[in-house]
Amino acid sequence: MDSFGRRDFLQMTAAAGAAPFLAAGQAPRSGKSVRLGVVVWVKKNQDPDSVIASVRQLGFSTCQVGFDEPSPDRAGPLTTALERHGVEATALLDLGPGRMVWDFYDGPLTIGLVPRELRRARIDSLKRASDLASKCGIPAIHTHCGFIPENPNDPVYKEVVAAVREVAAYCKKNGQIVLCETGQETPITLLRTFHDVGLDNLAVNLDTANLILYGKGNPVDALDVIGKYVRGLHAKDGLFPTDPRRLGEEVPIGRGKVDFPKIIHRLKQLGYSGAITIERESEGPQQAADIQASKAYLEKLIKEIYGPAPAA
Repeated sequence: MDSFGRRDFLQMTAAAGAAPFLAAGQAPRSGKSVRLGVVVWVKKNQDPDSVIASVRQLGFSTCQVGFDEPSPDRAGPLTTALERHGVEATALLDLGPGRMVWDFYDGPLTIGLVPRELRRARIDSLKRASDLASKCGIPAIHTHCGFIPENPNDPVYKEVVAAVREVAAYCKKNGQIVLCETGQETPITLLRTFHDVGLDNLAVNLDTANLILYGKGNPVDALDVIGKYVRGLHAKDGLFPTDPRRLGEEVPIGRGKVDFPKIIHRLKQLGYSGAITIERESEGPQQAADIQASKAYLEKLIKEIYGPAPAA
């Protein structure tokens, strides 16, 4: 997730809100029907009200909300905005400070908790995000762990496990789950990390496109590996990379390699009842149109597979 390539777009534009800790293999059941949302970012010194208002303007009732600089003193304005506009924040996103490059060469050196020189600052930032979420009653923290080494004997792998454990333990004290977004690591590496961390509040935010964009796998097949941990989902589409230096191309839903009918069917089989959060990482006026088209498509698909939403 970047910044109106990612974050400026997300100004316009889930983890389930059930009991925060679920034993491995237990299907998430929040008692709510699957609902749609978008990801939004609040910039430094920006009033959250206009950002949360955009969620309703786009026709959504849920969002994942991120802050460029999370701090507990932003809790009052955010809580007020969520209540005023009737929006449910399913997760609070934080990537931490420092440079991030979303490619195959600089990405491993700059993204997530992998880079040693940025690790401590990002752990501390995630703790501040946890405190902010706690004050707002948001049940999950969301982040990218980064290019976790495939080799479990790599010293960096063990360091990342320790870093994730520190963050997860802090969030557990705040009654939250930690959503680790798919993308930079293979599904089996993420599963291994969860097992080695050994805490029951780690969960997966399945980005339906990222496994494809990074050439790490297929999201349908990934659900066989990490499906029982999925507590949030980014609805996004993309193409496999053909340039060994650059990620694949993110495209509007329906124009890429993601098989959304199979994804939604598999989520239902797994008992998923959380939010499906739309991401569209392009720029310009076409963004809103793509979001609305994605919303219409996903609403129809969810109704066909899950059935009509229960009456309020």
